[in-house]
Amino acid sequence: MGIYIGDVGSIELTRKSLEGGMASVVNPSDVNASRSRFSFDFDQNYLINGDFVEISTTDGTTLDFVNASGWDIGAVQTSGNWYVFIDEVGGVKLYNTFANSLNGGATGRIPLVAIARNIPILVTIRNRGSRLIASITDYVLNTNRETVDITALSDQYRQQYSSLISGSGSITALWDYVNNAGKEPIHYLMQLVLRTEVGSSFSAKVYAKSPDTSATGRPFDTNTQYDDALWWEFDALVTNSSVSFAPGTLVAGVIDFVATGPIRLRAQTQATRYLLQQSGDKIELEQDTSSYILLEEPD
Repeated sequence: MGIYIGDVGSIELTRKSLEGGMASVVNPSDVNASRSRFSFDFDQNYLINGDFVEISTTDGTTLDFVNASGWDIGAVQTSGNWYVFIDEVGGVKLYNTFANSLNGGATGRIPLVAIARNIPILVTIRNRGSRLIASITDYVLNTNRETVDITALSDQYRQQYSSLISGSGSITALWDYVNNAGKEPIHYLMQLVLRTEVGSSFSAKVYAKSPDTSATGRPFDTNTQYDDALWWEFDALVTNSSVSFAPGTLVAGVIDFVATGPIRLRAQTQATRYLLQQSGDKIELEQDTSSYILLEEPD
């Protein structure tokens, strides 16, 4: 048998939130069209840079404070989906891509328009595609099944019955708080602990071997196994975050989590296939040019 060294793994994270949205009102004084910035009343930790949100009006009118260029059809609608950047005073800027929203600059920013009326809105955080967590040094995933003692009187041996499965673990990564080639920094998971309005939930795929990686000299060392992948997937809550500082050492962030549902162990032994257009190009997911629609594999 081969010896496997865990150096080709990774973690994909999908942002999640509890159901429901935040209702508020955008007043004319809340919109700064020259800076493409607006504000509304919300808890300080409700939104995090890079969140993909749906903003819709609650009275059936249109989102007049967003320029028509913010929609693919080029016309103002009653609702729209964008990535957000939150500045130091709680102002909101809208962006067309995740990477641009983390930077908070002028690139990809959606222009705004001054308004003369109050617009009631509902802001809901939506799930988007998975992204790799940057600079991971190690992770631990624990799964256990509880047992129930069902020993009865006169039994000569103790009897056990398997009960519920639970999972927990930790993630350690080099600490960073800025965009790293479109990856999720560990700083985001630390922010989740402070998120009181929508909780600290996330979805994850924890890879023992990521696809398109080479593990030469180990069990996955042939060309036919280059695209293979082995991973666990689950929903979880962040329960603890810590940062370690010491002179002369790299700063590392540690996240502890508990699983909130089933933990599935999956394997991929076929190359990933995508649904294609007539031109042969992959079909991109809405407002996320780095994600594509997968083709369902036959049974």
